[in-house]
Amino acid sequence: MKTQEPPDSNRPAQACQVDIPEQPDSAVQETSFAADAYDASSDLQVLDHEPIPDEEWHAQNGQSSALESQSNHQHGTYGYGYGSFPHTLRTGHDGHHKSTARALAPDLLRGLLMVLMALDHNSMVLQSWDHGTAPQGENDSIPVHEWNRPIAHHIRVLTHLCAPGFTFLLGMGIVYFGRSRTNLGWSTSRMAWHFFTRAVVLTLVMIVIGLGITLGDTWFLNIVLFALAVDYLLSGLIWLVTAKTEKMLAFIILKVLPEKKEDDATEPLLANRRGVEDIAPDRAIIRAADISWHIHNVVLSALAVVTIWWNIWLSPTNGHCGVEPVQKLPDTIWARIWFYRVFDTEWRIISVFPPLAWISFAILGLVAGRIILARSWSTKAIAIGNLLAGIVFTIVFVGTRFLNAGNLSEGCLHMPEHERPDAPDNQYLASWRSFIYLIKYPPDVAFWAFTMAGNLFLFAFFSIIPPRLATIIFEPLLVFGTSALFFFVGHLTLQFALAKPVRHWFGHVLAHPDPWNPDQPAVGVDNLWIFFGFWLLVLAILYPLCKWYGGLKRRRGSDSIFRFF
Repeated sequence: MKTQEPPDSNRPAQACQVDIPEQPDSAVQETSFAADAYDASSDLQVLDHEPIPDEEWHAQNGQSSALESQSNHQHGTYGYGYGSFPHTLRTGHDGHHKSTARALAPDLLRGLLMVLMALDHNSMVLQSWDHGTAPQGENDSIPVHEWNRPIAHHIRVLTHLCAPGFTFLLGMGIVYFGRSRTNLGWSTSRMAWHFFTRAVVLTLVMIVIGLGITLGDTWFLNIVLFALAVDYLLSGLIWLVTAKTEKMLAFIILKVLPEKKEDDATEPLLANRRGVEDIAPDRAIIRAADISWHIHNVVLSALAVVTIWWNIWLSPTNGHCGVEPVQKLPDTIWARIWFYRVFDTEWRIISVFPPLAWISFAILGLVAGRIILARSWSTKAIAIGNLLAGIVFTIVFVGTRFLNAGNLSEGCLHMPEHERPDAPDNQYLASWRSFIYLIKYPPDVAFWAFTMAGNLFLFAFFSIIPPRLATIIFEPLLVFGTSALFFFVGHLTLQFALAKPVRHWFGHVLAHPDPWNPDQPAVGVDNLWIFFGFWLLVLAILYPLCKWYGGLKRRRGSDSIFRFF
């Protein structure tokens, strides 16, 4: 291996050149994976990167400088920088570094989930039917006795993917955000402040929406935003800690790693330390960095498993119907709101998405983002990786059904098929609907595995679509997917504003209770032509608004509050 000259200790080291899949521009917001320069009417554009801050070779951080300029295995050099996320640099004709952003699959997936979410909320605002696969169902240890009408059941199963997908992509976005802002020179404290600020903004938006929807009756209406806010903050802090400890562990491993004969000494490990340069082998640095990276991925994956299983452990009945509940947490709003649903008329609080019950999906997103940005993956490799991961989650889901483990609905199904004399002992095997009956409030392991499998399969599909084709065929999904919070606020505003006259003109009294006033029967619209027409009308109105807002957002700075939406 060719030995490279160590950089002069009195001048900054030059940024490493790397060759990885083209990723978003460094100015792209953390919830968007497509180019900030994305324009639906044109091909993907190439933007100038902000210069990556040079790292000075001070005596006190000589180790860091050496480790960060390690050689890679196959594709030249890569940087073991903040969080070990390599960056893509290309040199343009003017000598400036260029970056091409082509990671469209996450935005396509998010856009599809936004569309499905609007479909799910359609039934809520039009009060077309009970909001679930079974009336009063999808709740921890609540018996159910009948299925919802077929169209309602199918829509609900499909839209189960939304909340897990949003939270998963939120975690992935944090990794992209951290990589891009590190390249822009943001400090740890600045990123931590950004995470906190955005969590506060999301919470304030939730309060405004709640007061508007309920006409002031409920000030804290958490139908997902508060959970996303808290999970965003916590996942961002986890990423910051991981970025630090990953590097620290690599240094420790480097000191104890046994040398191999094929290791070639190429770089100073401790420059200017007592006037002597300790030489560290190239491949030893690589092995230390790789071991640390893998260890952190294993720890994060284990944390994701623990944080979904604690929904089972904290269940008052451990997910079994007919069992005397045992209090696991203090019986106060401020303790319950993190793990359980809360309905409190005295405090005017409704919270159906407890943040810590959902954080596992965000941690899985951190792992996925780290893997995607860790090396040069081909489109085929990314698609196959998502497909294989989806298969693993599918196996886990099937295991929860056959092993009766990881469910919050044990002994809760009392449908006609479960009352037959020849009904199987395993309630989930009585029918296909029983097999895919999931508990969402809070999510159990079966829900976690089922929805992650679905999202990863969709991710694999969107990964193989050529970017030029995606910007033509799926352009509306990209528009919605790159203005997610704006879409969320807009679709709720439109749906609740338009639903009242639609229910007045086309609604009639239905058998199920009013979701906002359970003591009264619902007056809703169950005509499917009107139901789907209303949904498409809302999407048609939102499309130009989201496209306009996307353009406005791209003209703002990388830390503009407009990017929060």
